[in-house]
Amino acid sequence: MIYDKIHHSSRSRTVRQRSVKPSKVGSTPTCWTFFLIKLHHRRERACPFPTMVYNELMKIISLNINGIRAGVKRGLIEFIKKEKADIYCLQEVKANQTQINLGLDGYGCFWNSAAKAGYSGVLTMCKDEPKTVIVGDRDSDWDDEGRVIITKFDEFTLLNVYFPNGKKDAGRLNYKMKFYEYFLKYIVELKERGEKVIFCGDVNTAHNEIDLARPKDNADTSGFLEMERKWIDKVEKAGFIDTFRYLHKDKIQYSWWSVRSGARKRNVGWRIDYFFADESLKNKIKDAFILDSVELSDHCPIGIEMRS
Repeated sequence: MIYDKIHHSSRSRTVRQRSVKPSKVGSTPTCWTFFLIKLHHRRERACPFPTMVYNELMKIISLNINGIRAGVKRGLIEFIKKEKADIYCLQEVKANQTQINLGLDGYGCFWNSAAKAGYSGVLTMCKDEPKTVIVGDRDSDWDDEGRVIITKFDEFTLLNVYFPNGKKDAGRLNYKMKFYEYFLKYIVELKERGEKVIFCGDVNTAHNEIDLARPKDNADTSGFLEMERKWIDKVEKAGFIDTFRYLHKDKIQYSWWSVRSGARKRNVGWRIDYFFADESLKNKIKDAFILDSVELSDHCPIGIEMRS
């Protein structure tokens, strides 16, 4: 069973809690998830929320920034201001909120930084205040790497995730597959509880041959192994749609390129970054896109636009 102890903002509606006593004033709310990862609510007070004006469309953008400080030097802030998305989900930020001042008015910033300096970490930035935010408190080895932030809104539950890379060795591949399985169990339980789940981020696996430039050459490479690809099959069978492939069945676009041998210039890439959404939301997905001309890291931004 997965336990949620939920922090509510002053503007939140009441949310049902399962098998949990109310937290005391000043205590740290926690829950178990992703192989008994303890999570707690944390808010960066320096990012106040304005009164939200709801538009017909909501835009959410995800990007593995591969170092947020380097990304800022490459034009990340200008990109954010230009796109004006409602939510940004960044992975592999390699920093914490004390190390950089983004200077972005109008966004609430929620960080889950890795215990290891300069490694991993995720950041979610929202124009509207979520009713619930769950981030990791690094009380277990699984959460030391800062891989998940959950933001819950009335319309959906959004998970910003940096999935493990299995290329280093057999141990990391095993870690990746265990993470995959427990993550899927968790989002299926959220779905069964009536939450409309969207998850996005660097999944570190290309699903089908159309999703990478050289499938035959990479058949034995982590990121295109049969067992990794079958996990994405399981995600879809569980009722989640790959939003890009749902709207662009035969389109060839990639979201990551090796920094070696000029792979990006030759477009020898992989589509390993995704937005998956509960199938009940599919009629609300107006667009799913890959901004492959934006060069802020070795990945490019991806996104969706949803009808409210």
